[in-house]
Amino acid sequence: MIDPKKLDHLRSKYSGSGGDDFHDPEFKRVAALQFSGGKRVQPFAGVSTLLDAPYRPDAPDLADFGGLDIALVGVPMDLGVTNRAGARLGPRAVRAVERIGPYEHVLRMVPSAACTLADVGDVPLSSRFNLETCHADIQAFYHKVMDAGVVPLSVGGDHSITYSILKALGRGRPVGMVHFDAHCDTGGAYEGSKFHHGGPFRQAVLDGVLDPERTVQIGIRGSTEYLWEFSYESGMTVIHAEDIPKRGIEDVIATARKVVGDGPVYVSFDVDCLDPVYAPGTGTPEVGGVTTREALAILRGLSGIDVIGGDVVEVAPQYDATTNTAQAGAQMLFEILCLSVGALARRKG
Repeated sequence: MIDPKKLDHLRSKYSGSGGDDFHDPEFKRVAALQFSGGKRVQPFAGVSTLLDAPYRPDAPDLADFGGLDIALVGVPMDLGVTNRAGARLGPRAVRAVERIGPYEHVLRMVPSAACTLADVGDVPLSSRFNLETCHADIQAFYHKVMDAGVVPLSVGGDHSITYSILKALGRGRPVGMVHFDAHCDTGGAYEGSKFHHGGPFRQAVLDGVLDPERTVQIGIRGSTEYLWEFSYESGMTVIHAEDIPKRGIEDVIATARKVVGDGPVYVSFDVDCLDPVYAPGTGTPEVGGVTTREALAILRGLSGIDVIGGDVVEVAPQYDATTNTAQAGAQMLFEILCLSVGALARRKG
């Protein structure tokens, strides 16, 4: 039975209060950003954008991207898939997800309040039919992002897009990478093309834009292990999915932080890193994967590293009957946003 004195205290403090009345200073701060006249924005109303950010399709045409700190970008291209197509619809699916953020309760931050952020739309592709042309367009777009000094967070599209993004972000010096995936994606050219989603990181290393010794790959598994010789030869750190429970989350986090060190880091999250129970809507699912809780814990544990960009790729909504995959992808994007905002504040401060 509840203590009468406690009940009297609760009645005195909370009876007659509204949904926007808070006493805890941290909760009060967050609520002030969300409520207006006792009302919150309806999550199901208005135009869908990535993480409910303001929509600024004009920004890429401005030299400074409209003064943005962080640009959320869709890259609707999946001509590089080796299995099931459909990730070209990933940006739309992630945009349709409601109620991600604004508060990250573990990191205790509201990233959208700590930076100037916008969804700038999709990379303009000059041909929907030509893989090589698409990659030229992607690379050119991210060079513009870099020229403006903006941090890009992207939603694909297949994983081949990350190669051309890294070509821009790593143009001055090779970057490190935290890579979540079921596959290492360090294969060679297939059927005459190097632009496929099974080989972006071999190409990025060979082009001098990705430092393999500052790259950690998390969640690797499946029958294609023999394709990933380059990861081991080049010095990448590979953490297989089945080893995560054995090692423990804290050890995985410590390893990742040690590998990437203090230098610039790109975070790439392929949703097939997750077990198909959590992310069925993807082109190359592999059973025995990472749980969403494990993935969130690892991402949150990376707080403090120097994140200069990131992506979520391979969301294919045709196979995502429950929208679980898009939901997971949007949440991972939000966590990468939090890491990016923290890194941005440290660079500015």
